[in-house]
Amino acid sequence: MHQMDVHNAFLHGDLDKEVYMSLPLGFRAPKSTKVCRLQKSLYGLKQAPWQWFAKLSSKLLEYGFVRSYTDYSLFTYKKRDSYMELLVYMDDLILTGNNAATCAEFKIYLNNCFHIKDLGLLKYFLGIEVVQNPKGLFLSQRKYALEIIDECGLLGANPIDFALETNHKLASISSQLHHDPTQYRRLVGRLIYLTLTRPELCYSVHILSQFLQEPKEEHWEATR
Repeated sequence: MHQMDVHNAFLHGDLDKEVYMSLPLGFRAPKSTKVCRLQKSLYGLKQAPWQWFAKLSSKLLEYGFVRSYTDYSLFTYKKRDSYMELLVYMDDLILTGNNAATCAEFKIYLNNCFHIKDLGLLKYFLGIEVVQNPKGLFLSQRKYALEIIDECGLLGANPIDFALETNHKLASISSQLHHDPTQYRRLVGRLIYLTLTRPELCYSVHILSQFLQEPKEEHWEATR
């Protein structure tokens, strides 16, 4: 499994609608009422992510990839005995296949279409650490979990055996609301993503996610 990065990905998108912008600072024009019509997408435009993905998709389909209808970010390629899968997240690409020569040939094609940076074997992607060996893959979210603990100010806390008591009474709490509900929702959201590799947290996260609308102080403490 290899990882690639596309340089200035959004700038590769072609605009199919008329988009105008004010003249940039320092540009002098005879009349101040003039504006610029964009020929290419820029970072910050609402159309930029979609136009970049449309441009990338067209190049992949031309090469022979087929888009998955269950996950539009996944593309598969089959030709004789060669097989490749490409996963797209913004400007990050993950490529895997059963033929090293076929993958290398595709990388050359992709670099000719867009300026890409080959990051080598996949090691870290979307908060998930990946270790590859002949026996298979080892997935870990250790770094992601430490970031959550650090954000809560609990790096020096002692570990416990159970994340949440089974006989809790969180549903019957009638104390004051937490001062920042968004903070609680963000933390629970991050914990939900952590269950990808830590399924033993599913019960606790399921309980805590029931109080997203009106979290109270005890709910926040239980989450921490």
